Amino acid sequence: MVRIVAFLLAVGMLATGCFAGSATNGDGRLRVVLPFPPAQAMSPWGDDALLLTRLGIAEPLVELDAGGKPVPGLAESWTRVDATTWRFRVRSGVKFHDGTTLTTQHVVDALTKAASASPVPRAVKGLGLTVKADGDRDVVVATTKPDAMLPQRLSSPNLVILAGSAGTGPFALKSLQGKDSAVLDAFAQHWAGAPQASGVDVRFVPDGTARAAALRAGEADVVHALPVAAAASLDARQLLEVPLPRTVSLHLNTSKPPFADAGLRAAARSTVDPGALAQGVYEGRADVARGIYGPASPWAGQRTINHPTAPATPSGQKIVLATYGDRAELPEVASVIAEALRAKGFVVEQVVREYSLLEPDLLAGKFDAVVSTRSYLLDTGDPFTYLATDMTCGGSYNLARLCDPAVDAAVGQGEDPLKVEAAVLATDALVPLVHERARIGVASGVTEVASDSFERHLITKATRRS
Repeated sequence: MVRIVAFLLAVGMLATGCFAGSATNGDGRLRVVLPFPPAQAMSPWGDDALLLTRLGIAEPLVELDAGGKPVPGLAESWTRVDATTWRFRVRSGVKFHDGTTLTTQHVVDALTKAASASPVPRAVKGLGLTVKADGDRDVVVATTKPDAMLPQRLSSPNLVILAGSAGTGPFALKSLQGKDSAVLDAFAQHWAGAPQASGVDVRFVPDGTARAAALRAGEADVVHALPVAAAASLDARQLLEVPLPRTVSLHLNTSKPPFADAGLRAAARSTVDPGALAQGVYEGRADVARGIYGPASPWAGQRTINHPTAPATPSGQKIVLATYGDRAELPEVASVIAEALRAKGFVVEQVVREYSLLEPDLLAGKFDAVVSTRSYLLDTGDPFTYLATDMTCGGSYNLARLCDPAVDAAVGQGEDPLKVEAAVLATDALVPLVHERARIGVASGVTEVASDSFERHLITKATRRS
């Protein structure tokens, strides 16, 4: 796998230096604090891709507007040639951070590498994606089966276009200090114009209380994922709150005892009180989950979820309940659920780690239950990619290890997402708890921070500090 840092080292673009000395008041640089450090050295083909787009380092062919509709990015237009083929016109005059001019071959190379990565990015998994250049301006993208959502899929942060590993965004990565900090400089040759800020200095701080403290102390201009407890103490002008298509859920591992037993899954589900979590842990700054889809998706409307399996009576079954502390509320949610499970008759051991340390065991199915948060619209702006990766037998992020023929059939046939939701929740493998809101701390004088419900963008070329 080509990694962005390795490439930048090779071309001499990385500098030494540290965050503490790189940003001073009045120099036009933005000081940004984020919760999640890079887990794969800024590789575009894993979760680090979100850092590339949130910080304005790299860009995909297509972007999504606030309603989830595809809009031009590095592709200025596109047309559907036939049921399985699309033609994208590449924007002219785009420069990469290493000075290279964007060509159709860069697009072919980037998308082909992504489609053959291991694991394949969720947005294009199973598509049989092929890409070829057609002249100097057009690329032709084909799939093995008809796919009306292909433009939305190409908006995924995993499909950013790189020259080797140099991006095209308004900010160029200059240094990455492991999991501690990063330094970005403004890229004056950006195709849409020079950014307003002269650079971005980033710290990765998993502890939510410490992130909030940085904002209050005047040591940060933008802080992502503020804890609920910190929000109440901020001036309303310092808090940007955005309803998200993101659900905190309890995943029950169906591949081994005790939650291979549907009755015990039903018992665990029946112990949970989402309303108490929304009002207690989240202090009213989250919405009670009635299902997978929340208020950020008004098309879901009001619906009733049926649970056909009667709860069994637990009798001392031991379970390991895991979560991560990078999002401050999750350990508290897990503690509340653990107490409820103990009261029901389970014996519960809790595990809390940073996400980057927990992820390998999550994906390996080593835990009996997991409290996690996921965006169900993250990859494509529609829920089917999420449903396929998180809820089907072959899903690459199936924390519940769910393998149910009815669910697989509903996802595979592209049925109404509400019908798929009903099939998933009928298994009691997933217990939706609350729908989150983005809480972004913004210092006085900082403007144009992105309020993106898809959580792909945070710092843009327009973000500035006066």
